[in-house]
Amino acid sequence: MLDHSSKTGSADPLTEMLRGLRLDGVDYARYQMAAPWGLLFPAQQAARFHFVAESGCFLRTPENEWVQLQPGDAVLLPRGVEHALASAPNACTAPLACCQFQTVCGDIAEARGGGSGEESLFFSGSMNFNVDGQHPFLRMMPELMWVHEFAAHEPGISPLLKTMACELALDRVGAGSILTRLADVVAASIIRSWVERGCGDASGWVAAARDPDIGRVLAAVHLNPQEDWTVESLARVMHASRSAFAERFASVVGETPARYVLQVRMRQARQWLVRDKLKIAVVARRLGYESEASFSRAFKRVIGKAPSHFRAEPETGDGETRPAAAPPQQFAGS
Repeated sequence: MLDHSSKTGSADPLTEMLRGLRLDGVDYARYQMAAPWGLLFPAQQAARFHFVAESGCFLRTPENEWVQLQPGDAVLLPRGVEHALASAPNACTAPLACCQFQTVCGDIAEARGGGSGEESLFFSGSMNFNVDGQHPFLRMMPELMWVHEFAAHEPGISPLLKTMACELALDRVGAGSILTRLADVVAASIIRSWVERGCGDASGWVAAARDPDIGRVLAAVHLNPQEDWTVESLARVMHASRSAFAERFASVVGETPARYVLQVRMRQARQWLVRDKLKIAVVARRLGYESEASFSRAFKRVIGKAPSHFRAEPETGDGETRPAAAPPQQFAGS
């Protein structure tokens, strides 16, 4: 989704690293709620996206503050933290699982509820990143991204949101498919705008990735984690001697090149196990390990758990495991 940056001619290493970053929607729902109403969205592995089409509503942020969302606003919660939407601040919220869903168009479910007051119409979706939840870039993202803050810097967002509002009526052939694709593009545009504006006040890894020398090295490692990277080969990427590179890398990144490469490789391995359902032996071969046992030892040393653990359940951003979020159609009363 972030492949087509508007700065392709002068992309810095961070932008290059993000060219392969993608968002894939896993479920979507249309909500028509009449005041008074409130819905609690639980923490989940996937990112959460909301788009408000009519009448507006209020969002309880991860910091437990209420902010007003106007029609045409969209929000992205990259790590799927707990939050709430409601008709008014401090409204009583019901668990999302209490909603009654029915399929209305393609893969989109619909929920109706609340009282007898003014109706709000909004669209929500869950999205998966194609990178590991412990990727430094994802960990740097704020808990909440609000399109209201980016619209002036991302002129393409406004027409996308207007199109979403039209399609949300669900009275045209193919509306469901168009909505899901638009949601993916809007979410990716929000992230791109955040990156191009300097990633807010993010420092640490982002600052290292934007270093003209070290950034090239980080980009090379992240784009090709299966490569047999050595200190010598990484030094060549930076056009420096082995000793000069190792010293500079450690001072900027805060750890040795070998340790950093190992972490990236094992996080990629976890993605292959969890997202792609690859066999442990296949992952070990991809990363150049001579035996499954040696790979498993390296994996557990970095991740803290054996590879077999991640073949059973998907992993959350905090390193724990929990069952994958059920799509709306599977909630009670569907």
